[in-house]
Amino acid sequence: MKNKLKKIFKNRIFIFVLSGILFSTVTASAITYFDSKNVTYNNEQSGLSSNNVQGAIDELYNECFPPKTGGDAILEDVPVVDSGDGLYKDKYEDRYIYKGKNVNNYITFNNEMWRIVSVESDKTIKIMKDESIGNIAWDSSNSSNWARPATLNTYLNESYLTDTLNTTAQNQIVTKDWNIGGVASDDTDLSSSISDENSKKWNGKVALITVSEYIRSNSNQENCNSVGQVYHSQICGQTTWMLYNVEFWMTLSHGTSSSVYSVESDGTLYGGYASYKAPVRPSVYLSSDIKITEGDGSQNNPYQISL
Repeated sequence: MKNKLKKIFKNRIFIFVLSGILFSTVTASAITYFDSKNVTYNNEQSGLSSNNVQGAIDELYNECFPPKTGGDAILEDVPVVDSGDGLYKDKYEDRYIYKGKNVNNYITFNNEMWRIVSVESDKTIKIMKDESIGNIAWDSSNSSNWARPATLNTYLNESYLTDTLNTTAQNQIVTKDWNIGGVASDDTDLSSSISDENSKKWNGKVALITVSEYIRSNSNQENCNSVGQVYHSQICGQTTWMLYNVEFWMTLSHGTSSSVYSVESDGTLYGGYASYKAPVRPSVYLSSDIKITEGDGSQNNPYQISL
């Protein structure tokens, strides 16, 4: 970048025109204004690609102040909190997660509304669709082995990926390792549950959130901080943004060889047969190269992204 800046500032034409723009207000009565984007600029000596003054100024600004990408764009914009609703530093893994009922984690992806689940250590951003794509069986053979592959695994990473996600959206996501280990329904130690989830991996592009991610989205950390607690408590649905107004929706995590965890309409966890058809909310990881171009994460002004 230093070499490019040296080239730019050695270019007399660029400096002359830039100076004229900066000091034009002093001689406003004596000169005629020109739209800078219509003023031709010779870029041969500067190394810039723009051939007009406004474009050159924009390029120079981006060289001096490069835009934040991926998770850095979120972390720069959102304060990290340790109570209430908002973005938290995760206690268990190197990542940031959204907790609470009312959080500004809306993002437009595939021309649809999605929600940010977490900012990962590699600055990828995990998101989940805000609405269901329909009732689908986790696995029609009633197996809870996602990597087998399960019926839903095949659908999400073939038909849904190629036919429902547009080309732009496909280019904005990355292949990642997903945690698919089994978790006991009476587990009272969340760190143990996370370790169990992490014990088995599957590599792919589209899946679901895990049961521990649902639990970690809850700001009631005293009463809703383990599988065992949330499995039996209806109060946990009052302090998480992930509650969805349907009978239940599925997670990636499983209990037994034929049961998978779902979240019921009151926020409690439910272990049901993998062959049951239930609402599906897909999850993907956005590339660390994406740019947040506008928005504040609120429902009325969601984050907008581009590569």
